Amino acid sequence: MKKIITLSFALCGLIGFAQTDTEEVKSDYNKWSIDVGAGVTKPVRPVSSGAFTNTPSLFQADLGVRYMVNDKFGFNADFGYNNFSSDENSRDFDSRYYRVTLEGVVNAGHIVGLHKLHDRLGLLLHGGMGVSNLKGTDPVETGDDWMLNFQAGITPQIRLSNSVALFGDLSVLGHVRQDITFDGLGRASTRGFDGMLVNASVGLNIYLGNGDVHSDWYTYDVQEKIDNLTADAEKMATDYADDDKDGVPNYIDRDNTTESGVRVDNKGRAIDLNNNSIPDDMESALDGRYASKADLANMKPGTSGMSDKGIIKKLINEGYVNVYFQFNSTKPALYSLSAINTSVTYMKDNPSATATLTGYADELGSPAYNKNLSERRAKMVHDVLVASGINALDYLTTVMVKTLLLIRILLKLDN
Repeated sequence: MKKIITLSFALCGLIGFAQTDTEEVKSDYNKWSIDVGAGVTKPVRPVSSGAFTNTPSLFQADLGVRYMVNDKFGFNADFGYNNFSSDENSRDFDSRYYRVTLEGVVNAGHIVGLHKLHDRLGLLLHGGMGVSNLKGTDPVETGDDWMLNFQAGITPQIRLSNSVALFGDLSVLGHVRQDITFDGLGRASTRGFDGMLVNASVGLNIYLGNGDVHSDWYTYDVQEKIDNLTADAEKMATDYADDDKDGVPNYIDRDNTTESGVRVDNKGRAIDLNNNSIPDDMESALDGRYASKADLANMKPGTSGMSDKGIIKKLINEGYVNVYFQFNSTKPALYSLSAINTSVTYMKDNPSATATLTGYADELGSPAYNKNLSERRAKMVHDVLVASGINALDYLTTVMVKTLLLIRILLKLDN
């Protein structure tokens, strides 16, 4: 009997953990149910000498009003009725037994993963304490007996639909201060924790609410949770990645193609204080390839026989006119479009001129990859020139790999 007490208190104690369950599941399921069952009963002790019941005997019934806190724990208010009557070989008796019990309920099916075997199988454990009343066969002689009850039981389930489930239940009840025997014919020999009763029932769980499913059958898909967390982690990895290595994560980077080593603002945009479309940190590098004022002074028309066309040709041939590309791309930088336009204009004005396209890449990639990238960059410039009306000729693409802050295509005029 001590085991019954221990189990009852243990099951009730589990409810204390309901609010601190490590995984709080969604509440889009029904939580209330009416549980109605009936079946057989067996009073174990105490009984009067010579008083026997059928084993087991009809009739007992119970009604439960249950509320599930979440998909694992809940409460149940259980109301029960038992009728104890004699068999043909016994002293005559006919007693009535009533009880009210408040129980904690554990959805053991979810805890042990029973739904993985079949989604229509369930298992509940319940236990608690309450008050019982026994009305004897001879009320004048024995009177009514009020006692404390402790109940523990196991309830297998089969889901018939989202609104109804079939259950079977086996419960054991122990009594404290039972003064008369279950048959109601005499007084009990002890007033300690000695009464014991077994009930077996079949019945229906009737689920209440507008949700698609009751808590008994709500399954929290761990794999779905893992997939969602994985998707979130992948999104976070993408958002917080820094493709252009400028220290600004992708999700707030307004320009995710800034060149390596260029300072940026908090939005990932290259700092360009003079608004000339050239990052300030690249100015010094560009100064080495663009004509200075002194260079331009020496190239004025009339200087050493220098003509306007000669100046443009000299600028192109000496590397002052270049096409710069975004990192690891064949897309020209915005400020390089004027270089392409200068070359197109010159070649249209000089139909006999030809150009050698030299593709550059830095040394970060493999030689084979850089060679391919350089060729594609040169081909892109070639295609632009042709699309602009320059006659297409067989051309030689020179591939060079150098350590450069800038990646460019050098157009060199042959005529």
